[in-house]
Amino acid sequence: MTTFNENPGKVFRVRDPHEHLGLSTDEPSINVTRSRLGRLVRQGLLEQPGRGQAVVRVGIGA
Repeated sequence: MTTFNENPGKVFRVRDPHEHLGLSTDEPSINVTRSRLGRLVRQGLLEQPGRGQAVVRVGIGA
């Protein structure tokens, strides 16, 4: 969430947080992140403006 909060309003693709944080960008790692971001979307913490994209919802702080 820190990556999203540091860049309010920016739309991230799944791979972007990995690159921003210096994490592995191999397919298994990306799939884990995709799953976790999906859970945050379902919990209402992130919005999904398009397929494979996520952005922090307005008014959500960490």
